[in-house]
Amino acid sequence: MPIAVDIDVMLAKRKMSVGELADRVGITPANLAVLKNGRAKAVRFATLAALCEVLECQPGDLLRWEAEGVAGG
Repeated sequence: MPIAVDIDVMLAKRKMSVGELADRVGITPANLAVLKNGRAKAVRFATLAALCEVLECQPGDLLRWEAEGVAGG
């Protein structure tokens, strides 16, 4: 998937757990894990906005495009 998800980076910067983020955003930890691990096929703008609000960041801090076949980032 050419869209990489960097939620782990923001969690580390904010010293926040996945469980705390899920609670504050209003989604289940399982759904957050799907998004965080890059397995989600879509994300609602409302969820993205809530993530940005809680993490005090911009959407580009959480999502980035990678060319196909590029590993890591």
